[in-house]
Amino acid sequence: MPNSIQQQIGNIALVVENYDDAIDFYTNKLEFILVEDTDLGSGKRWVQVSPPNSNGTNLLLAQASNPQQLEAVGNQTGGRVFLFLQTNDFWRDYERMTAKGITFNEQPREEEYGIVVVFEDLYGNKWDLLEMKNSAE
Repeated sequence: MPNSIQQQIGNIALVVENYDDAIDFYTNKLEFILVEDTDLGSGKRWVQVSPPNSNGTNLLLAQASNPQQLEAVGNQTGGRVFLFLQTNDFWRDYERMTAKGITFNEQPREEEYGIVVVFEDLYGNKWDLLEMKNSAE
């Protein structure tokens, strides 16, 4: 394959119950940036959020539009951790998130690869807050 191939994941779709509730959670509780909120008509919007200083991969908030999609809200991975929020300062972010009422499923723990804790978004999707051992160096 040619060395000139360059790819990246631009967006990860997250099915939500309501655009505005999801925007409020991600921008106010997790302090993500609202990258874009474009009305596409007929109740659809193109809504992207991203952690501050992210590398370009955004969450695309997709409001459920039928019963099957609504059933998937909060359980897109069958109960497994779905997304991994990496940080360069675990304790800063953990304390900030705790103060904002984020639900944690466990106590923070040290692993071979770094410090991690599982938390939930407003719909119950599981996330890891994670500081890799080499990220603070």
